[in-house]
Amino acid sequence: MDYRPGTAPTPTLSRGLAGYLRAVAAAVGVPPEATSFEVSDTATAYLGLARRWSERPGDDLMLVWSERHGWMVAVETEPGQAPVELAYFPGAEVVPAPTAVAGFVADVVTGRLSGASPPVLPARAGRRELAARLARYA
Repeated sequence: MDYRPGTAPTPTLSRGLAGYLRAVAAAVGVPPEATSFEVSDTATAYLGLARRWSERPGDDLMLVWSERHGWMVAVETEPGQAPVELAYFPGAEVVPAPTAVAGFVADVVTGRLSGASPPVLPARAGRRELAARLARYA
Protein backbone atom coordinates (compact mmCIF):
# COMPACT_ATOMS: atom_id res chain seq x y z
CA MET A 1 0.00 0.00 0.00
CA ASP A 2 1.08 3.52 -0.73
CA TYR A 3 1.07 5.76 2.36
CA ARG A 4 3.18 8.65 1.06
CA PRO A 5 1.82 12.15 1.78
CA GLY A 6 -0.96 13.05 -0.65
CA THR A 7 -1.82 9.44 -1.39
CA ALA A 8 -4.52 7.15 -0.07
CA PRO A 9 -4.28 3.46 0.67
CA THR A 10 -5.51 1.54 -2.34
CA PRO A 11 -8.36 -0.25 -0.49
CA THR A 12 -9.89 3.08 0.57
CA LEU A 13 -9.79 4.46 -2.96
CA SER A 14 -11.01 1.15 -4.39
CA ARG A 15 -14.08 1.03 -2.14
CA GLY A 16 -15.05 4.59 -3.04
CA LEU A 17 -14.50 4.06 -6.75
CA ALA A 18 -16.46 0.78 -6.69
CA GLY A 19 -19.41 2.54 -5.04
CA TYR A 20 -19.21 5.50 -7.41
CA LEU A 21 -19.12 3.14 -10.39
CA ARG A 22 -22.21 1.31 -9.08
CA ALA A 23 -24.05 4.63 -8.67
CA VAL A 24 -23.10 5.80 -12.18
CA ALA A 25 -24.03 2.42 -13.67
CA ALA A 26 -27.46 2.57 -12.01
CA ALA A 27 -28.02 6.13 -13.26
CA VAL A 28 -26.99 5.20 -16.81
CA GLY A 29 -28.90 1.91 -16.80
CA VAL A 30 -25.91 -0.41 -17.07
CA PRO A 31 -25.94 -3.75 -15.20
CA PRO A 32 -23.07 -4.36 -12.75
CA GLU A 33 -21.62 -7.15 -14.92
CA ALA A 34 -20.94 -4.58 -17.68
CA THR A 35 -18.61 -2.57 -15.42
CA SER A 36 -15.04 -2.82 -14.21
CA PHE A 37 -12.47 -0.63 -12.52
CA GLU A 38 -8.81 -0.66 -11.59
CA VAL A 39 -6.69 1.28 -9.16
CA SER A 40 -3.02 1.11 -10.09
CA ASP A 41 -0.78 3.99 -11.13
CA THR A 42 -4.00 5.57 -12.46
CA ALA A 43 -7.53 4.91 -11.22
CA THR A 44 -9.84 3.99 -14.12
CA ALA A 45 -13.37 2.67 -14.65
CA TYR A 46 -15.31 1.17 -17.57
CA LEU A 47 -19.00 0.75 -18.36
CA GLY A 48 -20.21 -1.06 -21.47
CA LEU A 49 -23.19 0.87 -22.85
CA ALA A 50 -26.19 -0.85 -24.44
CA ARG A 51 -26.92 2.25 -26.52
CA ARG A 52 -25.60 2.80 -30.04
CA TRP A 53 -24.34 5.88 -31.81
CA SER A 54 -26.03 6.67 -35.14
CA GLU A 55 -22.71 7.27 -36.93
CA ARG A 56 -21.50 3.73 -36.12
CA PRO A 57 -24.61 1.68 -35.32
CA GLY A 58 -22.75 -1.64 -35.56
CA ASP A 59 -20.20 -0.77 -32.87
CA ASP A 60 -20.53 -0.83 -29.10
CA LEU A 61 -20.17 2.30 -27.01
CA MET A 62 -18.36 2.56 -23.71
CA LEU A 63 -18.23 5.06 -20.90
CA VAL A 64 -14.73 5.35 -19.47
CA TRP A 65 -13.45 7.27 -16.45
CA SER A 66 -9.96 8.15 -15.33
CA GLU A 67 -8.72 10.26 -12.47
CA ARG A 68 -6.74 12.30 -15.02
CA HIS A 69 -9.49 13.08 -17.56
CA GLY A 70 -12.85 12.31 -15.95
CA TRP A 71 -15.62 10.68 -18.04
CA MET A 72 -15.51 9.99 -21.77
CA VAL A 73 -17.92 8.27 -24.17
CA ALA A 74 -16.13 6.33 -26.90
CA VAL A 75 -16.75 3.74 -29.60
CA GLU A 76 -15.20 0.39 -28.77
CA THR A 77 -12.79 -0.88 -31.41
CA GLU A 78 -10.84 -4.03 -32.07
CA PRO A 79 -8.40 -5.15 -29.36
CA GLY A 80 -5.13 -3.29 -29.72
CA GLN A 81 -6.76 -0.28 -31.41
CA ALA A 82 -7.44 3.00 -29.64
CA PRO A 83 -11.13 3.71 -29.01
CA VAL A 84 -12.85 6.40 -31.09
CA GLU A 85 -13.37 9.24 -28.62
CA LEU A 86 -16.76 10.95 -28.99
CA ALA A 87 -16.91 13.37 -26.06
CA TYR A 88 -15.54 14.15 -22.64
CA PHE A 89 -17.68 15.27 -19.72
CA PRO A 90 -17.64 19.07 -19.84
CA GLY A 91 -16.16 21.11 -17.04
CA ALA A 92 -13.45 20.45 -14.52
CA GLU A 93 -15.27 18.03 -12.20
CA VAL A 94 -13.56 14.65 -12.17
CA VAL A 95 -16.24 13.09 -9.90
CA PRO A 96 -19.53 14.53 -11.15
CA ALA A 97 -22.87 13.36 -9.78
CA PRO A 98 -24.09 10.10 -11.30
CA THR A 99 -27.22 11.81 -12.66
CA ALA A 100 -25.03 14.38 -14.43
CA VAL A 101 -23.05 11.54 -16.01
CA ALA A 102 -26.31 9.93 -17.19
CA GLY A 103 -27.37 13.23 -18.79
CA PHE A 104 -23.96 13.51 -20.45
CA VAL A 105 -24.30 10.02 -21.97
CA ALA A 106 -27.79 10.82 -23.27
CA ASP A 107 -26.53 14.07 -24.82
CA VAL A 108 -23.65 12.30 -26.58
CA VAL A 109 -25.76 9.41 -27.88
CA THR A 110 -28.43 11.76 -29.26
CA GLY A 111 -25.84 14.04 -30.87
CA ARG A 112 -26.51 17.05 -28.65
CA LEU A 113 -22.93 16.99 -27.35
CA SER A 114 -19.61 16.15 -28.95
CA GLY A 115 -16.00 17.02 -28.37
CA ALA A 116 -13.13 14.57 -28.51
CA SER A 117 -10.53 16.66 -26.67
CA PRO A 118 -9.90 15.85 -23.03
CA PRO A 119 -10.94 18.67 -20.72
CA VAL A 120 -8.35 20.80 -19.04
CA LEU A 121 -8.70 19.63 -15.48
CA PRO A 122 -7.04 21.25 -12.51
CA ALA A 123 -3.78 19.70 -11.36
CA ARG A 124 -4.37 16.06 -10.54
CA ALA A 125 -5.73 15.69 -7.04
CA GLY A 126 -3.76 13.58 -4.65
CA ARG A 127 -5.00 10.10 -3.95
CA ARG A 128 -6.18 11.10 -0.46
CA GLU A 129 -8.30 13.92 -1.91
CA LEU A 130 -9.74 11.63 -4.60
CA ALA A 131 -10.52 8.97 -1.99
CA ALA A 132 -12.22 11.62 0.16
CA ARG A 133 -14.37 12.77 -2.79
CA LEU A 134 -15.38 9.17 -3.51
CA ALA A 135 -15.92 8.20 0.16
CA ARG A 136 -19.64 9.02 0.14
CA TYR A 137 -20.12 6.25 -2.43
CA ALA A 138 -18.24 3.58 -0.44
